[in-house]
Amino acid sequence: MSEHGAIAEEPIFDDEEHTGRGVVRIASVAALGGFLFGYDSAVINGAVSSIESYFEVDSDALGFAVASALLGAAAGALTVRRFADRYGRLFVMKIAAVLFLVSAFGTGLAVNLEMLIVFRIVGGLGVGIASVIAPAYIAEVSPARIRGRLASLQQLAIVTGIFISLLVDFLLASLAGGAREELWLGLEAWRWMFIAMFVPALAYGLLSLTIPESPRFLVATHRIPEARKILSALLGEKGVDIKINRIRETLENDVKPSWKDLRAPKSGLLPIVWVGLGLSVFQQFVGINVIFYYSNVLWEAVGFSEDGSFVITVITAVVNILTTLIAIASIDKFGRKPLLLIGSAGMVVTLLTMAVIFGTAATDADGKPYLEGAAGPIALVAANLFVVAFGMSWGPVVWVLLGESFPNRIRAAALSFAAAGQWVANWAITVSFPSLKDFSLGFAYGFYGICAALSFVFVWKWVEETKGKELEDMHT
Repeated sequence: MSEHGAIAEEPIFDDEEHTGRGVVRIASVAALGGFLFGYDSAVINGAVSSIESYFEVDSDALGFAVASALLGAAAGALTVRRFADRYGRLFVMKIAAVLFLVSAFGTGLAVNLEMLIVFRIVGGLGVGIASVIAPAYIAEVSPARIRGRLASLQQLAIVTGIFISLLVDFLLASLAGGAREELWLGLEAWRWMFIAMFVPALAYGLLSLTIPESPRFLVATHRIPEARKILSALLGEKGVDIKINRIRETLENDVKPSWKDLRAPKSGLLPIVWVGLGLSVFQQFVGINVIFYYSNVLWEAVGFSEDGSFVITVITAVVNILTTLIAIASIDKFGRKPLLLIGSAGMVVTLLTMAVIFGTAATDADGKPYLEGAAGPIALVAANLFVVAFGMSWGPVVWVLLGESFPNRIRAAALSFAAAGQWVANWAITVSFPSLKDFSLGFAYGFYGICAALSFVFVWKWVEETKGKELEDMHT
């Protein structure tokens, strides 16, 4: 983001002058916002059943409570760029850390469903801020040669946050003898699942003090001595003035973006904006977050115990991390588009497999489905292969593309718009799943499978490869 709102218009470092070590460390700290993003998003998984019984809510209210954080995320994604351009990247990172901290205690100590929803939204604001500022900051300081891998650190941090939150859920529930059981200080285990987020939130806030402000932002706000000091520390003295002059030149050519810049006369939005929005929506409409928000409820619904469901969920989160590492290792070698196509194909097969298994499952006396014989293991394998297909493709690649596909003139507005669209799509899928589950799990997974098939067609026809391109070469 520049003073005028353009994100990452000029890579700060040239490949030949920069070893990558300093920027990797900086990018890793920035990506910790993604860790909290993942933790806050998935921590609700272990508490869903407890919230449902403790507050005595129906499926619709439960779905809204789980999805409420996503409303805050959409709002945070839409508003963060203005604050980042005015006050700096590090400022908004610290704000996000405070929001996560407040949400941890507010949600964990909620006395009614309304209070829980309010503080989930507060945490969601932090998620929305992190979802935009981390890829923007990383793209802004990364050389093109390794930009894909560094941008993928955001997704690695997200899936690690998901894994840690689900592991914490499992450990706390095991210590208490169940998520609904009292653990410490008269509070149930499910409450401590939320409160535990204060640890990574505090770490994120403190570590954000150890990385430099973006030199591009410093030049944009006429803080040249600070920019020179940071560039000298990272690059050495050679070529610092040339770097600063290049940044100044790109800033002088900037035009302050607005939402109007995203419009096109006939199609409503510029083609590249439609592509960014489509990537965001399809990433969510394949149902990935059903796995991470509701997997405990899902596996309990088809006959697994609470402990068994926690174990399955943790294993799935580990699979997600491993496949994200594969994506990071291959994204700059094979490119963005091939990974998306392979991922879409894999998701179609696995989701339709789950749709058939859950759609033909036997039912008990209460009409609830349960898996018998080979159906259970097949469903588990299919669910984890679905996560493999998503984790090596649509998980990290979409965030990379959103950070680098848009042309300079509209990058800030387009990234915020696409990220907000992603959170709205995430909200729609999340809030609808409890009711869809009650109606038919087979129908739910069939719908996600159809969306995965459509995502393949979408990428094949409209998504352009960005591997190796400089950010200033992107066009509408």
